[in-house]
Order: sequence, then C-alpha cells, then structure tokens
Amino acid sequence: MEPFKKMDGLVFPLNRSNVDTDQIIPKQFLKRIERKGFGECLFYHWRFDDNGQKKSDFPLNNPKYEGASILIAGPNFGCGSSREHAPWALQDYGFKVIFAPSFADIFFNNCLKNGILAVTLPETVIASLLDTAEKEQLHLTIDLEEQLIYNQQLSIDFEIDEYQKHMLINGLDEIGLTLVHEDKIKNYELTTGR
Repeated sequence: MEPFKKMDGLVFPLNRSNVDTDQIIPKQFLKRIERKGFGECLFYHWRFDDNGQKKSDFPLNNPKYEGASILIAGPNFGCGSSREHAPWALQDYGFKVIFAPSFADIFFNNCLKNGILAVTLPETVIASLLDTAEKEQLHLTIDLEEQLIYNQQLSIDFEIDEYQKHMLINGLDEIGLTLVHEDKIKNYELTTGR
C-alpha cells in the first residue's frame, strides 16, 4: 500500500443515504481475481444505461468531477454485503478518501485495510460540504498526521483510531505489519528450530 500522509483532492458529492455495496460494485462484476479493473464498474447501474452509455443525470459523469479523489456521501455508506470489492472499485476509480456521517462497519474496516481513509464527520458538516461541492468545485487538503481537513475557507478536525492512522501513514496492511518484524521472526525460527 502507498503511505497516506497528506493529499489535495477534488470532492465528488454523492448525496445519497444507505448506499450499499451492490450499488458501489454490482455482483455481476465480482468475477475478477485481481484487485484492478473494478473502477470502470463503480456505481455501474447509476452511471450507465442498459446499452452501456453514460447517463447524463448521474453526477459522477459530469466533467466537473473528473479526477475527483475525495467522495462525500450520506449516512450508512457501504451497507449490505461485506464484499471487499467495494473499496477496491472506489480505489481503482481514484478515490483515496471517503467522508460520511456513518459507515457500515465491515465496509469501513475494509477501506482502511486497503489504504482508503474513511472518516466519520457530523451530519451538519457533511451536509455543508455536500451543498458546497454540488454548487461549485470543492478542493480539500487532508492532513492525516494532523487529523485536519482544510482549504482557504474551512478547517475541520477529525478523529481516527491510532492503530489505523499508523497503518495508513506507513502504508501497511496486516501482512506488511508482520513483515516489519521479519528479522525477529527469522531469529525466533532459528533459535527455536521451528
């Protein structure tokens, strides 16, 4: 995983509640065994019609949001099945950060384990950010080390578990964290004969 310390990005507002993982990445696209290529299927039934043509009424198809790397959504984002493909699709599309008032637990943890910063913010803050991002292009800087979201007009503190913060800042997943101690593991195996 890439370390996440600080990033600047364009916001995509998804002003919907209870967005489930089947809406994020529909089940018919889960046949791949690698983590790449899911971004083209992200929000498929909202983005494309029955002929595979982009729908003009879905905001992600608006050139205004091209290159967005921050997604802001309504409450209970990522509910439904526990498929890890949902964060893979978001990440493959280019999203590195997701803000919402609440997340489904498994989805939230899958995001963090795959290098996406998922941040819970108060509904009033989310509503204000959604409103701004729907009216105009909204660019934000996210500083994970300082736990701060800001631009020239605003500054928002956020909370994150220290363990998750450490993992993201250092670009580690559970395997990577284990490999940090590879020398100690080898030494143990040599001294115990295991």
